[in-house]
Amino acid sequence: MTEELRQRVVAEARSWLGTPYHHMGRVKGAGVDCLMLLAEVYEKAGVIGHLEVPFYPPDWNLHRDAERYLDGVKAHASEIEGPPGPGDVAVFRFGRCYAHGAIVTAWPRLIHAYAGQGVVEADAALGALAQRSVKFFSPFIHEGDQP
Repeated sequence: MTEELRQRVVAEARSWLGTPYHHMGRVKGAGVDCLMLLAEVYEKAGVIGHLEVPFYPPDWNLHRDAERYLDGVKAHASEIEGPPGPGDVAVFRFGRCYAHGAIVTAWPRLIHAYAGQGVVEADAALGALAQRSVKFFSPFIHEGDQP
């Protein structure tokens, strides 16, 4: 069942490719940011329920040390050592905290919503993500489960 869910997540994420970047947007083809992409993809794939996300400024991570993004991810996924599998989440440090999430397709390949580019498939070893600190999470492994 987990493998089927993983493939549904990757397929749903791919269906968002080309969607423009829009802060707090969550409409396929119209606009989405990295947080809302994760919320929508995992909901549509049947992994989590609908998330109501409160307002957040686009530059919140530059002015605060609170790990708000990580706390939200941890509410729905368990941190793993890596390497991540298809459908797992990679969260990168931007600014003062971990503030950019992506969906792994086949590590280091991932799908993410990036300002100025929209939803793209990228290689985490290249470009803006290379050399950034990253943490991995799996919504398919729950606390206490063995990977």
